[in-house]
Amino acid sequence: MIVTKKIEISNGVKIGGGDMVLIAGPCVAESLEVCREIAGFMTELCAKKGVSYIFKASFDKANRSSVASYRGPGLDEGLAILAEIKREFGVPVLTDVHLPSQAMKIAETADILQIPAFLCRQTDLLLACGETGKPVNIKKGQF
Repeated sequence: MIVTKKIEISNGVKIGGGDMVLIAGPCVAESLEVCREIAGFMTELCAKKGVSYIFKASFDKANRSSVASYRGPGLDEGLAILAEIKREFGVPVLTDVHLPSQAMKIAETADILQIPAFLCRQTDLLLACGETGKPVNIKKGQF
């Protein structure tokens, strides 16, 4: 089914109406330099192909299989990286929200809030994200 209503996310990027939108970026915001490299490449590629682009990176990947694995730069540094990518490349940004208490702060920077698959049934988290007024991408749980 094609959604005929278009919803503007940011900077002219619209979702719906059959237009293609690519959401892509590093799984975790390893550094500003890595995010810049990916955002630059993807912005240029999507512009050439006529596809809208939304940059995605997480500041904390709390679902690692090893406690020793790198989880990310944390909330404050991660949001600073996303804000810089948004400013420098003029693209909307998306990131995960893990706790209801994070939703409003993240919504100050992110254009779209994402619920990780392993948290998709957490009612308080879903409500907190919805209360920000931002679009929410809910990843499907693997249950």
